[in-house]
Amino acid sequence: MPEYLAPGVFVEETSFRSKSIEGVGTSVAALVGPTRTGPLRGVPEVMTSYAEFERIFGDAADINIGKDGGAVLNHTAHAARAFFDNGGKQLFVARVVAGVNGIGPDDEGKWPNTASKSDAGNTVQFFSRFPGKIGDYTLELHWRDSENLLRSESPKSATGTGLFFLEATGVTLAAKATGAIADAAFPIDVKAVVRLDGANLAIQGDGAEITSMADPANPAPVAASELTALIPAQLPADARLTRVFVRQPSSGALAAGTSAELQLSEPTHLTAYTGGADWGDLKVLRGTLDASGETFTVTGNTTLNPGVANPITLPLAALAAEPGAARSIIVLRTFDIDVRNGGKDGEVIRTYAGITTAPTGTSSLAANLPANPDRRAEALSSPIACVVDEDATGDEIQTALIAMCDTAALNPGAASLDEPRYLIALTGGADGAELTAADYAGETDEVKGSTGLKALEGVEDVSIVITPAAAEADEDVHTAVVLEVQKHCRRMRYRVGVVDSRLGQSIGELRAFAGQFDDSRLALYHPWVVIPDPTGVRRQISVPPAGFIAGVYARTDVDRGVHKAPANEIVMGALRFEQQINAFQQELLNPNGINCLRSFAGRGHRVWGGRTLSSDPEWKYVNVRRYFLYLERSIEKSTQWAVFEPNGEALWANIRSSVEDFLFNEWRNRRLLGGTPKEAYFVRCDRSTMTQNDIDNGRMVCIVGVAALKPAEFVIFRIGQKTADA
Repeated sequence: MPEYLAPGVFVEETSFRSKSIEGVGTSVAALVGPTRTGPLRGVPEVMTSYAEFERIFGDAADINIGKDGGAVLNHTAHAARAFFDNGGKQLFVARVVAGVNGIGPDDEGKWPNTASKSDAGNTVQFFSRFPGKIGDYTLELHWRDSENLLRSESPKSATGTGLFFLEATGVTLAAKATGAIADAAFPIDVKAVVRLDGANLAIQGDGAEITSMADPANPAPVAASELTALIPAQLPADARLTRVFVRQPSSGALAAGTSAELQLSEPTHLTAYTGGADWGDLKVLRGTLDASGETFTVTGNTTLNPGVANPITLPLAALAAEPGAARSIIVLRTFDIDVRNGGKDGEVIRTYAGITTAPTGTSSLAANLPANPDRRAEALSSPIACVVDEDATGDEIQTALIAMCDTAALNPGAASLDEPRYLIALTGGADGAELTAADYAGETDEVKGSTGLKALEGVEDVSIVITPAAAEADEDVHTAVVLEVQKHCRRMRYRVGVVDSRLGQSIGELRAFAGQFDDSRLALYHPWVVIPDPTGVRRQISVPPAGFIAGVYARTDVDRGVHKAPANEIVMGALRFEQQINAFQQELLNPNGINCLRSFAGRGHRVWGGRTLSSDPEWKYVNVRRYFLYLERSIEKSTQWAVFEPNGEALWANIRSSVEDFLFNEWRNRRLLGGTPKEAYFVRCDRSTMTQNDIDNGRMVCIVGVAALKPAEFVIFRIGQKTADA
């Protein structure tokens, strides 16, 4: 009650109506099982489509978790597809692997059984973000500065300090500036790398090819060292100067030591201009450029350049000695990474763009592929991570990246038409061993994150739980997993578990299996469903029915309501069922709470059963059990406001009104049995429902009775003869 201390007009808000109760959702499912990739700990993320499932948990290809590492069907992925195909909208997925409760990422964020690749010095290490054989990705580096920077021009005269390639025939003695070459050797032919030094052309190094033409019938080679410089003005009129250089790239000016790649049209041997060094039959050379873009230093590294043990300095002007031999030069500075699934020609599933070899900064490898991303969405969708040695320099990172690349792809053979490719293959990924019931049960860990079914305890929206992959395990493991689902559903109260039969079970085995459970929160379905193999490896496969049934539950809840039995509904995506159940066989199964999937001529493939595994006739039907869970959860969630309210007549009347309004709406929507509201339900909350002891101990007791609709499981028509009236 507010205090009024000064005169005035005061307006207060109050409520004259009861609090409304909103119905909760009942179509959200949870799927627990092995997948090809994906997170293992923490609160599961909700999937709203199968495409989203594939993006985070991988495709439906087989998983190598069978006996001795053999491949088994990926039932978790098939169940996810079936759920969405049959009308499901929201699916929480908890991935499990063998021993999941005892493993976690190391200090670098790397999980056991993850694929990885590093250079010999561990300067750079790539690894898949999550365990799994699918993590054997192939990374392809695409250099962004892929424009051809190689240029060639033929100036009339040499200017500046650039390098030129000189070709001159019949050079006379008058052109000799300095050098020990004999005067009698003139005229000469010259092929040499030169530079303008003052007024003369200085011959660079020992690579000049000089031939004496004094005796045209017997031309004789002259040692290049015997000629030092030439006078440009005295050269023959047909002398040709060629400048070969690298233009400055648009991404930024060249610096001394800029990494680059020289591609040749064909192997060339410029040994005369490289101090006698030879790179054999290589068509692709990797090295560095100087700041002027006129000298290329071939790196002496047998991984980057097979056969080149020591650095080779190549004046680019010398390339003019073999016209057409050089095709292009590209700078290796900024790059994109394509992540390919399934080998070097596999599908690109992710591209990381604009990465540099810088050790730090927003464009570095560590920043773009962090082992522990800040955003949850990035951790789920990014398939790989990278760790860089904290003391590494840009040059060391560059060398490490190329050292990890596939040598054959880096250096196509002389006769190959392939472009060089920078491919880094990750290896060592594994799906793990066979799973146990403990893996499905999971563990609670508030620090590292919970696993398995325990991880689902933090998601209150789930109402349907399935574990289809467990049906492929050993019989004892399958039974133990069902028991874990049973305990989970009881602990969480408002959940039901869909239980799969085992493949090819006989009627006797099936009845014995069902007899081990007596719980209204479990529903058993038989047989398995035959579908086309979405991977294309086989024509068709048999999969557990749980994914289909969970989708049917969700579709029925949305189309009709949770009060409608999820039976006599079409199983979408089924070619047929693994066993053809007839009416006589179902007569043996239905009384034991075993729901059959059957095919009917002209009516397709349908769910032909709607019972729980409970022996209590009050909770015999799935829709009754789920409808009451819906009512209980809705009332509980929408009456939290009543806690700690004064426990008196006003509160009791408000509670009665809230629940009665909610149930009236249910009755009006034909979800309750009864011709009038009085026949359909009652709500009592007064002195008759609680004692003074209850009130003194803070208990408010409200009794609610509901007449639930049971399914018309047996539709009977009684037909007899009658006598025609006169």
